[in-house]
Amino acid sequence: MEYHNNMEFEIKSGFLPNMYNSNRLKVLEVSGRSVIVKMNNSENRGVFPVDNFDYWIKRGLLVNVNENKRTS
Repeated sequence: MEYHNNMEFEIKSGFLPNMYNSNRLKVLEVSGRSVIVKMNNSENRGVFPVDNFDYWIKRGLLVNVNENKRTS
């Protein structure tokens, strides 16, 4: 999957990096190997390897908000 700035994801239970009990996160920046995100209940940023981010999406732990709206 290709990521871009301002993409938003709904966080499902089971997403272990969710230390702030957020229900959404937003992509702030994407590089070739990492995705920088900000969770809605935190002022801190997180950096994840693209492979890990892909894994969480494939497992259904992060759901693209825009795609979720299209299927509803």
